[in-house]
Amino acid sequence: MMLKVIDLFAGIGGIRLGFEQVFPEVKCVMTSEIDKFAVQTYQANYDNEPVMGDITKIEIDDVPEHDILLAGFPCQPFSQAGLKKGFLDTRGTLFFDIERILLGRRPKAFLLENVKQLKGHDQGRTLFTIIKHLEAAGYRVSYQVLAAKDFGVPQNRERIYIVGFLDHSLPFSFPKPIGVPTKVGNILDCIVDEKYTISDRLWAGHQRRKNENKLKGKGFGFGLVSAESAYTNTMSARYYKDGSEILIAQEHGKNPRKLTPREAARLQGFPDLFKIPVSDVQAYKQFGNSVCVPVIRAIAKQMLKAFNQEHEVFQLVQEVA
Repeated sequence: MMLKVIDLFAGIGGIRLGFEQVFPEVKCVMTSEIDKFAVQTYQANYDNEPVMGDITKIEIDDVPEHDILLAGFPCQPFSQAGLKKGFLDTRGTLFFDIERILLGRRPKAFLLENVKQLKGHDQGRTLFTIIKHLEAAGYRVSYQVLAAKDFGVPQNRERIYIVGFLDHSLPFSFPKPIGVPTKVGNILDCIVDEKYTISDRLWAGHQRRKNENKLKGKGFGFGLVSAESAYTNTMSARYYKDGSEILIAQEHGKNPRKLTPREAARLQGFPDLFKIPVSDVQAYKQFGNSVCVPVIRAIAKQMLKAFNQEHEVFQLVQEVA
């Protein structure tokens, strides 16, 4: 079975990659991404495929028929806390563009990814609104927060995943933690350029700010790990600024260092064959904004199981007929 997907808010294609690692045949029939540097990385890894820009300017007639909609959409405040305006409730948000494509093209399923904080945003009303709109579009919806460290990746990265099926009878459940211990050393290079070692001034500033925050009763500060640590903090898109959330301890009295872009890629589960054609600054932004590929892969496996069940039922009906 050829699976047709569309990749919205695609970034560098991490969600698509997870599905391609699971489904036997995947064809991406449309990609939308607005950041030109992310598009550069995407096209370097996906045979220079065309990428459409601003999703708000894409007409429904220009969206091909597809089986699964994939989207790591930004979380924006909703204009209404409840559902008083129905469909109009999501206008002005980027979720609206997902919604109108679901209504206009009726794919069999979707996978949406967002920050963990979406669950509590506006006291839970934002997520409630999203779920109600997805259900009103005809989908059976499930959501869960999953952590990268539970799927073999040494990063404490929690994200919310929302899955929907048009066929309400399909048995879907989110993947369980795989129970494999993680270790930061597994993603580290043996030889690293000195340019990734932070300066005396930056290291002193990190330590000063952490001490100040500690005195104020705040837990904010740099995150220092070693090769033996189980996992790192969450890498964010701002990692390029000072690397404070993930610093790697070094021997012989050297200051800690930042991750290299390749290590950042591994920390998100991207294979070493994945090309990084952009500057370090852009690479850090892109991997910080991306998804953890092994988590996507685990969800895709569960979705494939559901589709296989649908196929088996169809085959049985055909044989009975």
